[in-house]
Amino acid sequence: MEHVTFSPLSRVAICGGTHGNEMSGVCMVREMQKQNADQAGSVSITTVLTNPRAVDACRRYVDTDLNRCFTDALLSTSITDSTAYELRRAQELNTQLGPKGSEKAVDILCDIHNTTANMGLCLIFYSIDWVTLHIYKYIQSKITSTPVRAIQLDIPPSEAYSLEAVGKRGFAIEVGPQPNGVVRADIFNAVKEAVDLTIEWLQRFNSGCTFEGGTVEAYTPVKIIDYPRDPTTSEITAAIHPQLQDNDFKLLKAGDPIFMSFSGKTVKHEGEELYPFFINECAYYEKKIAFHLSKKITLTLPSISVKTD
Repeated sequence: MEHVTFSPLSRVAICGGTHGNEMSGVCMVREMQKQNADQAGSVSITTVLTNPRAVDACRRYVDTDLNRCFTDALLSTSITDSTAYELRRAQELNTQLGPKGSEKAVDILCDIHNTTANMGLCLIFYSIDWVTLHIYKYIQSKITSTPVRAIQLDIPPSEAYSLEAVGKRGFAIEVGPQPNGVVRADIFNAVKEAVDLTIEWLQRFNSGCTFEGGTVEAYTPVKIIDYPRDPTTSEITAAIHPQLQDNDFKLLKAGDPIFMSFSGKTVKHEGEELYPFFINECAYYEKKIAFHLSKKITLTLPSISVKTD
């Protein structure tokens, strides 16, 4: 592949608290603000506690899920007295860090999340972007305390619904397992290392370093699996099977157990071999998601460097 150059990446936003009970991002942003971490060499850093009302209440959200409010349609919705708090907040954040799709937007937006699933450290992004993938490759090469993976969502920019879509480039850092409302030191340290490495990579890139090409693996979602439910009441009738629990990203084969009903019966996986993640995520019960199923892909990256005049 031919070498690719990009303009300097001088403005980064580090965000936390989009979900108010995911504590790693809340603590990371507060610590960076306490340390006045607004500049690192060539990189200007904006830190944002994105959903302060939900953070104060230690809840995922107040009215509606903020991390589903950043589609073009929702960002252009007229605000009225009855508008949900998170939709108002999404438009404020779009003004501050974007606007989405504009040249005024921050160069990189990193939004920090936690999951109750055993997913290690994942970077989640929408587009196949060489800069984002090189940051992922760099983080993966440096962090040894937990597995580092990438999830690529195949969603058009106008329909991209989460906060990182506001930046020119962006990704979510999703780290777990961690219960809601709890801070685990090992999970926080993994988040801090990933944030520090992101800023380090940006400084090296802006200084003229060439990052060599190569390959990385990523997971692309293809299917959502809901819990078995009572056809009359819609209440769940089974839990994640013990053999699936905590086995995020382990290949799921036909015949493997996925649910155990409350009456003791095992439900087995049918169909093609796929990789599950977000297994038994607490916040996804309301969304009727037991886990996602994905395919693993290999992406080939070109070497990249900063564009020089």
